[in-house]
Amino acid sequence: MKAASILALIGCLATVTEPKVYTRCKLAKIFSRAGLDNYRGFSLGNWICMAYYESHYNTTAETVLKDGSIDYGIFQINSYTWCRNAKLQEKNHCHVACSALLTDDLTDAIICAKKIVKETEGMNYWQGWKKHCEGRDLSEWRKGCEVS
Repeated sequence: MKAASILALIGCLATVTEPKVYTRCKLAKIFSRAGLDNYRGFSLGNWICMAYYESHYNTTAETVLKDGSIDYGIFQINSYTWCRNAKLQEKNHCHVACSALLTDDLTDAIICAKKIVKETEGMNYWQGWKKHCEGRDLSEWRKGCEVS
């Protein structure tokens, strides 16, 4: 009985920590369905390119920054301004727990990313986008993906 309980616990821990890394085309479909294509003038290619350079499409990506804040999830959304990570000084403009940005369900991450684009200077928030995607032909990012 005790061994079965331990094995069940280990199984639960393994599934919780397993990262979900999407393919480019799967993300293109998800992003398209979520209304990201041409959201605030940014093509689907911009979103796919940005997600690649921010997280390599990894939903569980976390980056600890020099100021102690953490960037979370597929869009690397920062804890200090956009989500709640149990610290009082955080602004939490997206009204979401940072842990919700680390799941396979991208709903909260997409809603928050839209808010960032709407309330800041577009996609300039993301350094990966500025360095690798801005001002480039991004049509290749959706090429071969069945999105409308």
